[in-house]
Amino acid sequence: MKGVFGNPVKKSEHKMKRTAIGKVKKTGSGRRGRKPSKIDQKAKLERSRQSARECRARKKVRYQQLEELVMEKEKDILKLRDELETYRKWCKLIDEGVLPPEIKNIIRLAEISSAEKANKHTSSHHKSEDSHNASHSQRRHVHWE
Repeated sequence: MKGVFGNPVKKSEHKMKRTAIGKVKKTGSGRRGRKPSKIDQKAKLERSRQSARECRARKKVRYQQLEELVMEKEKDILKLRDELETYRKWCKLIDEGVLPPEIKNIIRLAEISSAEKANKHTSSHHKSEDSHNASHSQRRHVHWE
């Protein structure tokens, strides 16, 4: 059998091709190394199947988490809608000149809270003056003795 340049070609060189420069190029599958055995292919296939099972399991867990999150957000939306409806009713009553009992309670609690804060502030102010006066008078007594 004759090659590209008229040289005899050996059987093992059938997959080789000479380029115009004279270099030799392989024309086979382009893969290097040994061919994988059937056992390797079976192991690779099993690893692939296991990986796919794990991927599906992770996907299932993720979808469950997302569904729980959606349900939680839907509950929050319902609560907010109820709250909005309450505020709309209050506004309607106020427009009619009626102060809703809930708002009266809120105002009453705010007044009590501000009164307590004012009492704490004044009582702590008086206590600090009393302690200052007491220590000052003690010093005076010490001075006179």
